[in-house]
Amino acid sequence: MKKNLHPLYRTVVFQDVSANKGFLTRSAVIAKDTVVWEDGKTYPMVKLDISALSHPFYTGQQKVMDTAGRIDRFKKRFVASEGKTVKRKVAATQTKRLVHVGHTAKREQVLSTAVKKEDKDAKKPAGPKKDKPAKKD
Repeated sequence: MKKNLHPLYRTVVFQDVSANKGFLTRSAVIAKDTVVWEDGKTYPMVKLDISALSHPFYTGQQKVMDTAGRIDRFKKRFVASEGKTVKRKVAATQTKRLVHVGHTAKREQVLSTAVKKEDKDAKKPAGPKKDKPAKKD
């Protein structure tokens, strides 16, 4: 392997400052601080504002605030309409529907600018045909 190409991969302590807890793992992150871990060895330390140790989603402290939620709004509309479906107005301008892409109808007029085979044959002079001599090997 080439030297000085790969980052230094080593054991690092990640310290969650909001929960005041840390965990030991391996990483290639550059750390400025060091800490003496529980095993008595000194490791580089990276301070984190939030991690799985303090995040509300992972700790189970997450609260869902749904003021005038969707279910309540649906119930209000359902009561107001007495459970009947409401017919909506058709749009004023109706757009022309596109024909199916795989439509196989024949066109009456060919939209090509290429010369037709019949026109090519008509332009050729009708002269005698010459027989080609046999090739000698």
